[in-house]
Amino acid sequence: MKTKEDTLLTRDLLTHPHLQSNLTVPRLVEKVLSRSEGVLSATGAVSAHTGEYTGRSPKDKYIVRDGTSEDVDWGDVNQSIDEATFDHLLEKVTAYLHDRNELFHFQGFAGADENFRLPIQVINEYAWHNLFARQLFITPTENELAEHQPEFTVISAPTFKADPEVDGTSSETFILISFDKRIVLIGGTEYAGEIKKSIFSVMNYMLPKRDVLSMHCSANVGREGDVALFFGLSGTGKTTLSADPYRRLIGDDEHGWSPNGVFNIEGGCYAKCINLSEKKEPQIFNAIRFGCVLENVVLNDETRDPDYDDTSLTENTRAAYPLENIDNIVSPSVAGHPNTIIFLTADASGTLPPISRLTKEQAMYHFLSGYTSKLAGTERGVTKPQATFSACFGSPFLPLAPSTYAELLGEKVDQHNANVFLVNTGWTGGSYGTGERIKLSYTRAMVHAALEGELNAIETVKDPIFGLEIPMHVAGVPDDLLVPMNTWDDKEAYKQEARELAMKFHENFKKFTQASETIRSAGPSYKGN
Repeated sequence: MKTKEDTLLTRDLLTHPHLQSNLTVPRLVEKVLSRSEGVLSATGAVSAHTGEYTGRSPKDKYIVRDGTSEDVDWGDVNQSIDEATFDHLLEKVTAYLHDRNELFHFQGFAGADENFRLPIQVINEYAWHNLFARQLFITPTENELAEHQPEFTVISAPTFKADPEVDGTSSETFILISFDKRIVLIGGTEYAGEIKKSIFSVMNYMLPKRDVLSMHCSANVGREGDVALFFGLSGTGKTTLSADPYRRLIGDDEHGWSPNGVFNIEGGCYAKCINLSEKKEPQIFNAIRFGCVLENVVLNDETRDPDYDDTSLTENTRAAYPLENIDNIVSPSVAGHPNTIIFLTADASGTLPPISRLTKEQAMYHFLSGYTSKLAGTERGVTKPQATFSACFGSPFLPLAPSTYAELLGEKVDQHNANVFLVNTGWTGGSYGTGERIKLSYTRAMVHAALEGELNAIETVKDPIFGLEIPMHVAGVPDDLLVPMNTWDDKEAYKQEARELAMKFHENFKKFTQASETIRSAGPSYKGN
């Protein structure tokens, strides 16, 4: 619970003489334009730039270390900061914001399931950040708003710059979470994604304590009510594959799996816009209209048309829009228990099977591993593909030990007999630069077969290096493509590449000291000499 002092500080902001609370979308758009925070694009969406910071600042994110947060998995991801430092900055930011001409206030929810949702409020220095929050979180009805009691507060002051020597931060930027005071304090960055991801981190801390698996994944549901989850890091095809005209979208990024089923944590989508086209991704393209927020998307000076191919500001261009802008959705964003779980990876080594079925233990192993390949150009300094691992496909947002989430996954897979598949959307016939990317049409056919249950009883062959069960036939996919070594001209080169990747899996998994031997042995069969 909040202390009296913290309540008074928050109340000080909420009694600001020019506080704009729960403005409608049109009024927020007017505010953005009148304050020159952004411009109107030809699509009707507001376009804003974030300046120096065009992505998250993980090295500037901290959790307050106190009696409430003793179970946090402290380390490079979850850096600690003391209560005194937090209190000092909270007081400074509150005073700073009190002197602003206007403040913007949004009240809403995180979590579509009323049994597990978190009432939140967001206090913003910028109108466009408040519009972003309104589109990404769940907006209450009039009756819900009348009874709304916030249990977590986000305070965002992008133009407040910390002084590291005085304020105890690493840089001018800070994202601080206090689970005791139930406040997220953000300063020194205009990147709106920090608002969204900080609440996701909060939910990742709170939900597992209520037997809810919080997940960084997309989810959809078929005509028969069958639910599918899609996990995957950036560039693996998570958003593309979950956007299916024959299935309704539950959500594209953050979900909870409770004793009741799956629910979306958000009320909107925060989609990447790089190379976006109506032909390739019509749902996202057509969702970007009035009331949406375009972040760091370059516009034509005359026509104000977005140029989604222009990466001069950043490759991390984004669009924030409400779920209602997608035609084929589940409303409210709640569904039953998953029938099928898809782990997506874009393997640049060209050695992982395009699709394989996992045992429960293998599912937990690959969930903890969270493997994909980081490609050249995605980050500064990356000149060739690199194997990258992110625990539970969302390591930066996990306050608790990864094993907490993996154990919950294993229990729920067991309890609800969910089928789990590893799908490689990466390379075949050779590694990156030699082979070619697996055709999207083949991947869609494999995912369709998995969702329809066509692979549940089909004959499989075991991969000798990774220990994965590979189906011998998938409708619409060449049989030779299914077994990676069959697609390589140089078989010895394939074996060498596969063994190297297997060793990277083993090396990465050493950090999961809490994992049982059963899970540990579910990894690649090859362990080196």
